Parts: sequence; structure tokens; C-alpha cells
Amino acid sequence: MRFSTILLAFIEATFLLSGVVSWPHVPLKTSGRWIQDSTGNVLTYAGVNWPGAADTMIPEGLQYQSIETIVGMIKSLGMNVIRLTFAIEMIDDIYNGGDVTLETSFNNVLGSSGASVYNDVLSNNPSFNSSTTRLQVFDAIAKECLKQGIYVHLDNHISKAMWCCSETDGNAWFGDTYFNVGNWKRGLEYMVTRGASWGNLISIGMRNELRTPADNSTLEADSYGWKDWYSNMVAAADIINAANPDILIFFSGLNYDTDDSPLPLASSLGGGEVFDKSSFAYKDKIVLELHNYETGTSDCSSFQQELYGYGFDALDRANTSIKNILPVVMTEWGFEQDSSGYSSTYVTCLASYLPSHHAGWMIWVIAGSYYIRSGTLDYDETWGLLSHDWSDWRYSSGVTGVLQPMISSCLATATSVAPSTSALASTSTGTRALTTASTFATVTTSIVSTSRSTTSVASSTTSAASTTVAQWGQCGGREWTGSTIVSQRKENPTNYSKH
Repeated sequence: MRFSTILLAFIEATFLLSGVVSWPHVPLKTSGRWIQDSTGNVLTYAGVNWPGAADTMIPEGLQYQSIETIVGMIKSLGMNVIRLTFAIEMIDDIYNGGDVTLETSFNNVLGSSGASVYNDVLSNNPSFNSSTTRLQVFDAIAKECLKQGIYVHLDNHISKAMWCCSETDGNAWFGDTYFNVGNWKRGLEYMVTRGASWGNLISIGMRNELRTPADNSTLEADSYGWKDWYSNMVAAADIINAANPDILIFFSGLNYDTDDSPLPLASSLGGGEVFDKSSFAYKDKIVLELHNYETGTSDCSSFQQELYGYGFDALDRANTSIKNILPVVMTEWGFEQDSSGYSSTYVTCLASYLPSHHAGWMIWVIAGSYYIRSGTLDYDETWGLLSHDWSDWRYSSGVTGVLQPMISSCLATATSVAPSTSALASTSTGTRALTTASTFATVTTSIVSTSRSTTSVASSTTSAASTTVAQWGQCGGREWTGSTIVSQRKENPTNYSKH
């Protein structure tokens, strides 16, 4: 045996005996409202969405840049995770004849433009060739992320690949036109099994933006609500945990995942069901996720009250009405990448709120453009952090002046918070950990923690006339009221999108 090999083995053994382990510090687990790595340190998600669930089912941007370059751009901001989206249709294809090659996918979806896009992808990514498949691109992204020190969070974005989301797209709810529940569970199991070999897969979101199936009145009347949400999501979570017990499982809520309100309170979901974290064998693997696109908000205090009431109260260990203390991650939020977007109340409010509460987040979206979106080739994404050709930041002063400090603040405060603290804990940045009701009510801007009813929420349908509209979200026309989100009413209900 060579001396260098013996020395390396000695060093590794010394590190293990001394308790020093190298990144990625997996598997993760939860402890109350915290996510912890394998060393016991708090880990806060600070990352970005990388879409891979649209028509081609190939992660976006590779016709413009290499995977290495894109991951490097993400890493340059200090981000620690990507939310990599996928469609169940990709796994269905694997079971129905085998994974599809990049060349076939681009040609089938992009038509006469497919060949040139395919050739550009191969030119930028020389490790790919004519036999490279869609799923192998996911493998390659995970591999490069591992190399550059970035975690992967998988997200089942949709069943039939397309731009998401609409209440009439056939992907809205369990049993909708394209939402085959059996195939969905099979796809989740397949992806977490595949991802187990990556080394940096830390979590999965089971379903993106569950919503009313507005074009299927029978399904909506018979099934839409928390009762069926519970039976389907828990069954899927059981399958995921059995297939890959190491990863965290993210539970999304209703109304485009803007509402997790009954889960922290353990309110009745109907049919005798309640969400009780302690009843799960994998209770230390459960995380709540929320989305928010209320870009038109003008009142930070009211906005933060809404966030608290729709699920961020799960972080509040001092509120005795909260039965399920859990980590909460905002897996989607986003806005126009320009000076107006970055100076908006929406952005400035979240840029202080999320770090102050040590709440994880992943912004929508890294993509500067899409191969195709809603029938338009080479669609320009004005909400994308990157420029159209993915070569630079679309609005660099906003990214470096607002987003990057937000990332630094999230990660600095996270690593300095001890999970076992029961009172206010000083951090290395001079901020304080959110651990008491009084702090929860005063951090950033005064957040008034209003008491909420724990009565049954068996039906998720809300009354459009319940309150005066306080604010319209500009992304997809979500209507926010003083106590409810009426997601059924849209500016354009047939073509809901993130903007």
C-alpha cells in the first residue's frame, strides 16, 4: 500500500474520531422548528428554483450555458440549495418504454428548432451525447452541485409536463385529468430512490401548488379539501420515507400552497383526521412549505400577520395553541427583476422577515429564459435572476445589493443559533433568535399574533364575500383578504402562472 493512501486513511480516521466530518453533513433531521445537519448545526435553506418540469422535461438553460457555469453562478451568491423541479410524466415514460434522449425530447417538443437547441446543449455540455437521457441531466446537475457544495431539493411540480399552474390544466388535484395518484406515488418513489445515490439530495416537495380543479366540478365538490389532502399526502410521505428514509419531506398546503393554516394548530381536517406530527414514525423528517406572490402588498405589518396565520406560526414555540412546531420553508416567492421589484414593500419585507425568523426560502427563479413556455419558443423570463442567455444577472444591483445580503444574513444567523435554546439567544451577527412570543411579535416590523380558531376546516372552500379585499397579488391574481385567500377568483383563471 502506498504511503499516500495510508496517510489519507489516517487523516480520515482522525477526523471521524475527533467528530470532524466534511460537507454535505447528511442526513438532515428536524428538531422542533429547526432543520439540523448531521453535526447538529442548524441549516437554513437559502436557494433558488431551477425548472425542469416543463414541456421538454429537461432542466432549463443548457442551450446557453454549461451546468458547471450555472451552478457556479448560484454558488457565487452564497446559496446552499436548488429546488429542482420535475414532472411525473418523465417517470411514466421510463416505465412505458424507457427514458427519452435529449435529442428526441427537443425534436418532439421544439419542432424545427429542436436540432439547433440540442446541438447547443451538447456544445455547452460536452459530457452529453446522443445517448444522454433527460434523467441523466438531473444526475449531472446533482453531481455538479455536490462538487460545488450545493444541496438538491427535488420538487414534483406537475404530472403532465407543461408550464404550471392553472386550475384548468388537468394537474390541479388528486384524480384530475392528468393527475393519476398511483403514477404520482410511483414517480416520487422512483426519484427519491434515484436521488439517494447523489450524495446531496436532502429533501423533496411532494406536490407543487395543489389547487381547485375548476374544470371538474364533481371532483372539486367530492374531493377538494383538507380531508383528501391528508389521506393522499400522508400515503405519499409513507412511500417516500420507506424508499429513502434519510431525506426530509415537505408538505405543501392548499390554494396554490399559500395556506397551511390548520397544520400547526392540529385542527380537524374532517373525517376525524388531524395533522399530528408526533403520530408519524418519521416525525423528525417533516417540513411545511409555503408559496407567496403577494407582490402588490403595501403594508409590511399586515403582510407578515398573514404569513404568520397561514403557516409561519409553526415556528412559534412560545404560542401554546401551536401543537405542531415545525420548520417552515418558503419554496417559492418571486418578482420582476428590476428596480421597482427590488424596492417594493413585498421584497423589502420578505428580505428582513425571512432571515429574522431563520425561515428557509428558495426564490423563483434562476431561469433567464425557457426552451418553450406556453407555446412560445425561447421565452424570456423577466422574473429570472439571470439574463436571457443565462450569462449574467438580469438586474445585478438588486441581486448583489438586496438578495446577496439576504442570503448572507440567513446563513450567518442559522449557523449561530443553538437548536436547544429556550430563551433569546445571542448570535454572532448581533441579532436574536426568535424564541418567545414577544419577539415573534416585534421582529422586523410589529407582527401582531392574532388568535385563530381551531374549529374544523374540513372544507377548504372560502367565501368570496367573507371580507373586504385587502390586496390583490400581482402574480396570477391571488386575492388576499383580511383572513382568507380566495384563490378561486383569478384575473385570468384559464392561464394561471407565477406571473
